[in-house]
Amino acid sequence: MSAMARPRPRVAAAAATAAAAALVLTGCSSSGSSSSEGQVGFVTVKGTNLSKADIGKRGDAPDISGVTLDGNPVKLSDYRGKVVVLNVWGSWCGPCRGEAKSLQAVSEKYKDQGVQFLGINTRDPDKNNAVRFEEEQGVTFPSLYDPAGTQLLKFSKGSLNPQSIPTTLIVDRDGKLAARALGGTTDDALESILQPVVAEQKQ
Repeated sequence: MSAMARPRPRVAAAAATAAAAALVLTGCSSSGSSSSEGQVGFVTVKGTNLSKADIGKRGDAPDISGVTLDGNPVKLSDYRGKVVVLNVWGSWCGPCRGEAKSLQAVSEKYKDQGVQFLGINTRDPDKNNAVRFEEEQGVTFPSLYDPAGTQLLKFSKGSLNPQSIPTTLIVDRDGKLAARALGGTTDDALESILQPVVAEQKQ
């Protein structure tokens, strides 16, 4: 009987890995679906891959955690009180490469306005590929190393969750999901959903 019970943890781990793979395999494109039909609390800006949720209608962001590409421990709640821009990316993803410099530019522009950028690197079994990507693109903000996509599974289905690679999420100062950009983004598009959340401190 004990012999029959042993495979179960491996089965559970395999299921989690398969689920993560299914999520990211739908991505790496500059287009995406908001999959917001039947859901409440956020709206998709018509004609774009941008979605946002008003104050009072935002769900909690999961407290993702792990170790960065630099080897430092990090968790989302470390930045509570700041607006956090979460970018899900992989070194193998063309649109991720296309948006990297825009993300870096916006991170530098808003770094003195209480905004923290944090990447989530996924599906890169060789960390060196991810490190080389950041060096080539001039990315200086930290990225959590999540090769199996386990941190992505913490986002609730039906929320402003990552649905493709790349995805960029805006987390407000209270740790709630405020906005999302599916697919590669530009600095103008990113600022269009970031700036209103930054301005909320003035209200």
